[in-house]
Amino acid sequence: MYSFAEAVADPNTGRRISPQERLKDLVEEIELADQVGLDVYGLGEHHREDFAAASPAVVLAAAAARTEKIRLTSAVTVLSSSDPVRVHQDFATLDLLSAGRAEIMAGRGAFVESFPLFGFDLSDYDTLFEEKLDLLLKIRADEKVTWSGRHRPPLSDQGVYPRPEQDQLPVWVGVGGSPSSAVRAGKLGLPLSLGIIAGDVRRFAPLVELYRATALEAGHPENAVKVSINAHGYVADSKKQAIELSYPYFQSAMSAFLNTPFSALPTKQHYGADTALQGALVAGSPEEVAEKILFQQSIFGNGRFLMQISVGTMPHHEVMRAIELLGTRVAPIVRVESLVSAT
Repeated sequence: MYSFAEAVADPNTGRRISPQERLKDLVEEIELADQVGLDVYGLGEHHREDFAAASPAVVLAAAAARTEKIRLTSAVTVLSSSDPVRVHQDFATLDLLSAGRAEIMAGRGAFVESFPLFGFDLSDYDTLFEEKLDLLLKIRADEKVTWSGRHRPPLSDQGVYPRPEQDQLPVWVGVGGSPSSAVRAGKLGLPLSLGIIAGDVRRFAPLVELYRATALEAGHPENAVKVSINAHGYVADSKKQAIELSYPYFQSAMSAFLNTPFSALPTKQHYGADTALQGALVAGSPEEVAEKILFQQSIFGNGRFLMQISVGTMPHHEVMRAIELLGTRVAPIVRVESLVSAT
């Protein structure tokens, strides 16, 4: 699963959680995800009042001390407005603290508040990411780095420390549907993390096919061509309960994030319709959620699925219940059926 550590007002009570309480809850949620056997936890980077995790690596380091097996990744690191040297140092440190469980999901960022905050020009949106991804991969590959570019001072045979426990930090490329981003990931032989948050998921199949074809054409081995699907969702005892519980938080959060009135957002009816098998919203009973995850796997051949359980600041106990169901009821079905399909 993954989270953006949202800290918006509760639509039912009007209460707004403090950043301290939100982060405390978040670490408990990651701890439970580990205990119920989930494989990966991702945390997004944002620099706004309505999000509590401007530094995912710090929060994930706190979680590393309270977990044993779950992999810990950014979701995403806004690489365009970050220093790749510092990003690698932070996640290498996380890797050491977690005994080799750290990953980086690098993206350009759907929110752009970090660009003026750190002094970058939005007109350089694409070139910033391309250049900084190049540097991050060079740092990942070699202890001593010589590099030069437009947007950062050059490096001349300089060491970047500490080095991670893993031979190399896994770096996924987070994309939202851009063919050029899929092609870039394919050419570099990097795993693709595709966010699908609305509509019929099948429309993204050509994008994944483009990524795979590009990677194989570039000569990368098939085992390096990996896909993750990231989606909004919620697990409850029934689909009706999942919709009833999650919709108010989804609506209030999207209104706050997009500065959009409720009238311009999907109605509850449209939200519910997106829970259909081909819809992007992975919400329902454990069996229905497992069915949707497996349906998507049949389309994309993805080996990883990440669910954003709380779009909005859903009460902690409701998130914990959904994590428990995801780990104890959904994941076992998906794992068994995936093995059957593979054989």
